[in-house]
Amino acid sequence: MPRVKRSTKRSDRRKKILERASGYFLTKSKLYQAAQEAVERGLKFAYTGRKQKKRQFRSLWIVRISAAAKLNGTSYSQVINGLKKAGIELDRKILSDIAIHDAAGFTALVEKGKAALAAEAKA
Repeated sequence: MPRVKRSTKRSDRRKKILERASGYFLTKSKLYQAAQEAVERGLKFAYTGRKQKKRQFRSLWIVRISAAAKLNGTSYSQVINGLKKAGIELDRKILSDIAIHDAAGFTALVEKGKAALAAEAKA
């Protein structure tokens, strides 16, 4: 087999891992193999964290909409159902923002949703 001269590639790769591991405890920030394991583990948690963040924010928006709906004498599910029946396509992020910053606007949306539900119940 031919001899492999790695030039700077080996040291560059190791340096990149050790830089990512800076601040880790004891050998995890000093020794390459331990650092590599810790960095891979950290990257795995970062990946799953990015997915969980989306779930957690949606859950937060739902809680906020639910709280505002209760102030208007209805439930979260009735608000969402009523808005869909009324043809108002606002996502939960925007509804949550309206509920926080514009209570009158949210009340108007809830009333439109209630009217759409009442119209459907008559039909």
